[in-house]
Formats: sequence, structure tokens, C-alpha cells
Amino acid sequence: PQPQIQSSVLSLRHHNQVLEHATGDFTVTVEAGMALSELRAVLAERGQWLPIDPPLAGPSSIGGVVARGVSGPLRHKAMGLKDQVIGISLLRSDGTTAHAGGQVVKNVAGYDLMRLLTGSWGSLALITDVTLRVQPIRPHQAALVLDGDLSGLESCRAEIVRSTLTPERCDWQGSVEQGLQLRIVVSSVSDTAVEEQLQRLDNIGRSHGLTSDHQPCSDPRDNGLTCSAPTWLVRVVLPPAKVSELLQSPAALALTGWSWDIAAGSGCGDGWSSGASQPFQVEALRRSVIELGGSLTVLVQPETAAIPAWLDTPARPVIEAVKRQFDPRQQLCRGRLPGVNQDTA
Repeated sequence: PQPQIQSSVLSLRHHNQVLEHATGDFTVTVEAGMALSELRAVLAERGQWLPIDPPLAGPSSIGGVVARGVSGPLRHKAMGLKDQVIGISLLRSDGTTAHAGGQVVKNVAGYDLMRLLTGSWGSLALITDVTLRVQPIRPHQAALVLDGDLSGLESCRAEIVRSTLTPERCDWQGSVEQGLQLRIVVSSVSDTAVEEQLQRLDNIGRSHGLTSDHQPCSDPRDNGLTCSAPTWLVRVVLPPAKVSELLQSPAALALTGWSWDIAAGSGCGDGWSSGASQPFQVEALRRSVIELGGSLTVLVQPETAAIPAWLDTPARPVIEAVKRQFDPRQQLCRGRLPGVNQDTA
């Protein structure tokens, strides 16, 4: 008979305090159970913010966000989540504790455990606290939406990425049925600087035959979209120049009721639906993403779908070797190892 595997859930819900907020150094150290919304409120009181945008559905704690490690459209300017984590403390399944990095940006000597733990999905160790970079809140921001044919949008995207403009985010947004757009958010300490950037973006859009719509924006994290209780949620990562190809591929066109929010500069973002897409359609989308040189992670799916969250990566032997070093008895998050398809394990 097969041995019975017992599992238990360890919660850090009450491990939720700010340990240190170095306002002048623009860093904050928090316990992993702190809700992301609470951390944002604490930072806002000091005129600061954390430039990360986790998937639209998922854990609300900062530890859960770091464990998932997926970066969204704010990566266009602020880089990825791994670049925001400068210190981390962990607890292995055998009770061993460790700390890496520091509480200031310059103090990051030694092996970079932060990058190893960020995106590990809890499979290597329990994250107990993290130190993060933060940024000052710029008082002025606005959004510009560019609309037109897909080829014009792609050529405009490429020019914006090559330009000296530094928007907070530049996203592919919309749906296949209702049309796709580029939404760009700019911010500055000066309202005049914001207007100048919008005018330059407007001129670039018009040179590619696009129409523009100026919109108010109070927070760069606001993508202008809503996503409540999605049936499907996927995170895609592609070469930026390949995103438009994916969005007009047969696999994407076959998905009805799907919305998209993908960073035009970094090629990562979300697709989601509250409808009843079939598993084979999502698998076809994954194949298209892979053919274009990217990857797709299934974050939310119906219970009856049973699609692997991820497939094997070329680095699978290295990932499994790291797992054996951190958790030799395979006690932590059994069956969940990013980059390793458990169906082939």
C-alpha cells in the first residue's frame, strides 16, 4: 500500500509587523505575514510606495508575493520583484534559520539568496521577513491611451521603448474582441514635466497613425482594469517584440471573454477570464507562447482543468539539486517545485 502523506499548513498571519523603515535610505524591513495593502498604507504615510504589481488574484501577504516572485507591468521602469528584495530571512524545514542581504542597498555582499527565494513558491524555505527597496511618491501623474491598428501600435511601442521617455508603465491592454490599446502612465514631481511627456507620447502616437485619449491617474499601480474572481488567470513572459504576435495568434483569437494587461517594455503580464474556456484552448495558448520564445504559468484554473502550473525548464536538474540541498527530506511544499512539471517527475 502507498504510504499516507500528511500535510499541515503553517500560517504567518500574525507575523505581520514593520521591523524597520529607513525612510532616508528608501528601504523597509517587514515580517512576511504583513498584508501588502497594510504595507502600502504604512509607506504612503511617509510619502513612499512599493513599485510591485502582483497577479490580479493571489496571496495578499508580502511573503506570499515574494514567494510567487512574478513581476507585472511596473517592471517596465522599476525592474522585477527580485530587484526590489535586498534582504531576506528564512526558515528551512529542518529548523535551520538563515539571513542574506542587508537593510541598505549597498550591503548585499555574498551569495544572493534573495533571488533564489524570490519565485521559489515556498518550495525551498519559509520566508520569515524581507527588506525591500521603496520609492518616493511623485505628486503628479497622468495616463495616455493610444488606439489604432495592431501594426501601428507595435511600431509605436518599439519607438517609445527606444526613446528617452521613462513612463512608470506602458501596457498592452484590452481584449481580442473589443480591441487592444497601449496605456502609458507617466509621473513626475512637476505637473509641467508630466504634460511635456504626454505631449511627446501623443506626437509619437500620431506619427504611427494612432489616436490618443488623455486620462487622469492617481496611482501608477492602478492599471484601469478590474478582475474579480477569475476562472482563468495566466502570467505570460515573452520577448517584448513578440507580444503583439501572441495577441493576434490563432490560439489567442480562439479565447473568448479574455482580457490582457502585458508590459510593452518587458513582455510580462496577465491574461484572465471569468468565462468557461476549455483546458485545450489554454494549452494551445501555452504552446504559442513557447514557440514565440516565452513561458506561461497557470495561476488560476477551474478545479476540473488540471493543467500543470508550469512545464519543465532546461534548468530542471539545477532546480532539483537546489531543492535537495535546502530540503533533503522533501518536507516542504511537496509536489510544488517551479520549473519542474510534477507530472513527469
